[in-house]
Amino acid sequence: MRATVMYSAGDVRIENLPDASIVEPTDAVIRVTRACICGSDLWPYRGMERSEKGRSMGHEAVGVVEDVGSEVRTVKRGDLVIMPFACSDGICAFCKEGLYTACIHGGFFGGGSLGGAQAEAVRIPNADGTLFKIAPRIDDDLLPALLTLSDVMGTGHHAAVVAKVGPGKDVAVVGDGAVGLCGVIAAKRLGAERIIILGRHADRIALAREFGATDVVSERGEAAVERVRELTRGEGAHAVLECVGNVDAMETAIQIARPGGSVGRVGVPQDAAIPASGPAFMKNITIGGGPAPVRAYIDELLPDVLEGRIRPGRVFDREIGLDDVPNGYREMDERKAIKVMIRP
Repeated sequence: MRATVMYSAGDVRIENLPDASIVEPTDAVIRVTRACICGSDLWPYRGMERSEKGRSMGHEAVGVVEDVGSEVRTVKRGDLVIMPFACSDGICAFCKEGLYTACIHGGFFGGGSLGGAQAEAVRIPNADGTLFKIAPRIDDDLLPALLTLSDVMGTGHHAAVVAKVGPGKDVAVVGDGAVGLCGVIAAKRLGAERIIILGRHADRIALAREFGATDVVSERGEAAVERVRELTRGEGAHAVLECVGNVDAMETAIQIARPGGSVGRVGVPQDAAIPASGPAFMKNITIGGGPAPVRAYIDELLPDVLEGRIRPGRVFDREIGLDDVPNGYREMDERKAIKVMIRP
């Protein structure tokens, strides 16, 4: 089968790999019908050291079940499924609490021993606890939105939940990538009164406004902090969604949170320490977040997607075939695309 392999920063190739197949009786194999490039894929694209073996890429997919192991009970051949970015057994203590990304038998697609989803097919360990079956008759126009439930929409929602977004609150979203834009959707859906997007790309800002952003802050650093305070009566935001992952974004998130506020961080951290810990402490700010347990959120978000109340699939502004994936990485890295969808 053809699949995407990254060998070093900027070196992405489409290669022929052994076909995905059943290894354990709890496995399934899906034929990928839609996949995509994630903003977090750009971190290795910019900084990965040379690897002779390479790394299989991609952790978001919608697909059709092609084969199942003898112990799989919840999906069968021909089922249309969402593949969350992490696999999980569904039965460990953490899965039972809804924290699927902490599963003791889990892992993350597109890294380590698990295959990547930017491919024609992928093996799914712990299929019963990982895959989410959806209705067999789904309009193709809905597939992009369903694909976002495998990561970015669930991740934006996770940031909002952790930051305690609710009716009447002022919310700030740091980052105008796909996760930040989905964070705007989530904040609007949860009843936020004011939603401030921190970003400076015209196309993304326009989409954020359509999703429900009430205000835009294009400044950076201290100027951005001052502008957010102006918009929030000098207090800062009740809830801040940090959707980037670098030091500057996290420091800004802490600085713009009001005393007693919360920061939901879902940008993959690129540094070992959290900046501005002193101000966070003095302002009694709650900081939480991590890899979003997106499987736990699908039941809640799916009806809104199917009924058109939210349209997170609009974050995809490029659609490509598998052979064009290397160029898709370049376009996202150069900010020429918000998020690239792949049709293998």
